[in-house]
Amino acid sequence: MVDVSFVKIRDTINNFALPDVDLVVGIAEGGLVPASLIAYKLDRELKVIKINLRDENNIPRYEDPKVLQKLNEEIINKRILLVDDVSVTGKTLETAKSLFKDNTITTFAMKGKADLVLFPDIKE
Repeated sequence: MVDVSFVKIRDTINNFALPDVDLVVGIAEGGLVPASLIAYKLDRELKVIKINLRDENNIPRYEDPKVLQKLNEEIINKRILLVDDVSVTGKTLETAKSLFKDNTITTFAMKGKADLVLFPDIKE
């Protein structure tokens, strides 16, 4: 496993070319830290949803991701950056995208499968 320090994550986000968006949505639990850093950098509002697929040992709990908490408001015609920490299969981000159908969505992960990947060279 590759350890990446908080400082390295912060510095890499600060130097990353992020898109201009209206809203940052973090996927709890793992996406909260990068989403917070990104929302702060972009000076945008941060919203949080909770979707779960894997347990603390990275073993799938379910066949498909489960939405445990979504927003209590309808978001329409916004440019949204969906942020998670790791996207192994892309299923969690796809589930999250389905919650925001009438919006323009860009996905972001620190590693794995997303439109934007912070550490594309980290494979494990």
